[in-house]
Amino acid sequence: MKAYWKESGLIAIATWLSAPLPVLANAPEGAPDYSGITAFYYTLIAVVLGYGVYDTFFKKS
Repeated sequence: MKAYWKESGLIAIATWLSAPLPVLANAPEGAPDYSGITAFYYTLIAVVLGYGVYDTFFKKS
C-alpha cells in the first residue's frame, strides 16, 4: 500500500510539473501586453485619490 501512494505521488508531481509546458510553448512573441493591468492600476489610483478629496473637502464631520 505504501508503494502505491509513493507511485501515485510521483505521478501527481510529474503531472504538476509538466502542466506549465504548453503555456510556455504558446507564449506570444514580442513585448507582453500590460494594457489590462495598467487600466486596473490607474482606476485604483483614481478611486483612492477621489476618496481622499471627498474625505478632505466634502465629508461632513
